[in-house]
This record gives sequence, structure tokens and C-alpha cells, in this order.
Amino acid sequence: MDVHVVIPLALFACVTYVLKAVMDAALRYRLLRAAVSSDVLRAVLEGEDHQRKVVALRWGILSSSLALGFGLIALLGWNEISPGVVAILAAAIGLGNLVLFAVIRRL
Repeated sequence: MDVHVVIPLALFACVTYVLKAVMDAALRYRLLRAAVSSDVLRAVLEGEDHQRKVVALRWGILSSSLALGFGLIALLGWNEISPGVVAILAAAIGLGNLVLFAVIRRL
């Protein structure tokens, strides 16, 4: 990949991550400054922790399903982008989302 493409993408990702971290810190600070009960504060923090776990689970399952899709494409020996390649990748993403839905329902 060309350096002229990677640097702006990395900069955008870093700025986005820092913005999210600052917003989360500001929310926590406001909750601590406000006279909220410890139960409400605990519920908010537990909700954030659960959300982080679900996001990590989502990325893990989707990355694994995409890896299986790319593996199937390599196994079939397809080297060019074609409707079949796009269909396999779309199916891999769809199956990954269905597996994620089933796993989250069990949790």
C-alpha cells in the first residue's frame, strides 16, 4: 500500500480514537461530579464493560468468517475479483453476523 494512503488513514483512526476516549472520559467525569447514586454509576460502568465485550466478540467473529471466506477463495484458486468472489465474501459476512446474533442471544 502506498505511504500517501496509509498515513491519512492512520491519522484519521488516531483522531477518531482520541475523540472517543475524550468523550468517554467527559461522560464519566460528569457522572462523578453529579450526585448520582453508586447503583446508577455501577450500572453505567457495567453496561460499558458489556458493550466492549460485545464489540470485541463481533470483530472476532466477523474477522474469522471473513478469513474463512478468503480461504475458500484461495482454495478455489480465484485470483480476480468476480461476482463469485464478492458473493462468497458477502456470504461470509452474513454468516458471521448470524453466528454473532446466535451467540449474543445465548448470552
